[in-house]
Amino acid sequence: MRQTVIFVMLAAIGLAITFLGVARLWSELGVSMSLHGWIAYGLGAGASLALAAGLFFLTFKSAREGYDDLDRPEDHGE
Repeated sequence: MRQTVIFVMLAAIGLAITFLGVARLWSELGVSMSLHGWIAYGLGAGASLALAAGLFFLTFKSAREGYDDLDRPEDHGE
């Protein structure tokens, strides 16, 4: 459990550093964005991460519960 908390904190720090790096890059290029633009940017990034996490969860759940196994007639020994 402790490793998971540390991993999540490191991931959040990495995301914040990336976010600040993008903001700095855009400001150096002369791009300005309103508060609504930053909100949309954050919501889009959050939705993308949530979608990726959900798909990974479903992939591992499907593999663990056997939904990915082939059902072949020769395996049943009729």
